[in-house]
Amino acid sequence: MMADYELFTLSNGIRVVYQPVTHTKIVHCGFILDIGSRDENPHQQGLAHFWEHMAFKGTKKRRAFHIINRLESVGGELNAYTTKEKICFYASVLDKYFESAIELLTDITFRSVFPGRQIDNERKVILEEMAMYYDSPDDAIQDDFDELIFGKHQLGRNILGNPQSVKSFKQTDFREFLDEHLNTDRIIFSCVGNLSIQKIRRLADKYLGSLPRFTGRTQRLHFDQYNPLRKSKERAVTQAHCGIGRSAFSLTDENRIPFFILTNLLGGPAMNSRLNLNLREKHGLVYAIEASYTPYIDTGLFGIFFGTDPNQIDRSIAKVLGELKILRERPLGTLQLQRAKEQLIGQLAMAEENNMQLMLMMGKSLLDLDTITAFDTLTAKIKSVSAARLQDLAKEMFSENDLSILTFLPK
Repeated sequence: MMADYELFTLSNGIRVVYQPVTHTKIVHCGFILDIGSRDENPHQQGLAHFWEHMAFKGTKKRRAFHIINRLESVGGELNAYTTKEKICFYASVLDKYFESAIELLTDITFRSVFPGRQIDNERKVILEEMAMYYDSPDDAIQDDFDELIFGKHQLGRNILGNPQSVKSFKQTDFREFLDEHLNTDRIIFSCVGNLSIQKIRRLADKYLGSLPRFTGRTQRLHFDQYNPLRKSKERAVTQAHCGIGRSAFSLTDENRIPFFILTNLLGGPAMNSRLNLNLREKHGLVYAIEASYTPYIDTGLFGIFFGTDPNQIDRSIAKVLGELKILRERPLGTLQLQRAKEQLIGQLAMAEENNMQLMLMMGKSLLDLDTITAFDTLTAKIKSVSAARLQDLAKEMFSENDLSILTFLPK
């Protein structure tokens, strides 16, 4: 990450961060809000995600068609997503249309009117989205795995909600949710492109500075009650699917970066990950297998996911547990450790070449850590990790008795 980003705070508390990038005609920008599905009350399950949909369905001065057409008609893109802890509305446009993008994003984020007819229409769309995810075992097992790890805690709930809650939402539910949680001190407007900082400041003042200060408070219930569980479900699938993992380290834990190294070595996106080499290349048991680590503000989630022939599920699980045992019992050699570090550093550098991902990362980092870590600083932290520390982490995190296992088996 280059250190020459600009950061300033408007009078209403919204922070604006801008990273200049030369030799591009495209601007990526968006609002990142510190609100997510874990902030919902039980009767509100799925409301954050529903709000993300409804933001595009009408504001005080635009109907849905005008929102969609505003940037699409000039070749731009408008999008949004919801996670357990964040909602983001963002756009990518040619730099000459940046003012249109910031004006439109401000309009849909803060001035949505949630038309009743559109709520009914979008309700059907979200119920179809739920059905689509349920019919995709790769997606469904990850949602069910969240529930296995986090139980009845908000982190264990499906971001989409449930059919009963989604069918119940009315216009007042959206307004109440925004009043409860919208807080301008916890909103970032992030931007990456080849524009002058003067233009960024002028347009931020013009469109964001006039917004009122919102003071909603998000009181998050911390998670600290992990209990390992093993569970099998019968599903209408032809392939067996499996999730293996546990709760993990939070965003601010000093073990976060070393554990990323360990997870990446084990089952990151590269074809030479240990799990891929063993289960796919050596034994032909899986088409794809991945290990992932998602940190939250107070905890985290570590998971290994794969699909395989039902007759090979026990053998596949044994192979995964065998790789975890190796990491517990054998420290990495000097060359292995160096390669694991260089691989992660290279992957992070490649990710920073994606300006949209850079824009989103800056906003999330400011909300979660109140800073943006320079790439050289991150590289130094990765290089400082020892083989002994990784082995200690493997012993702590990969003990078989502390792992949860979820399987989907054909009916």
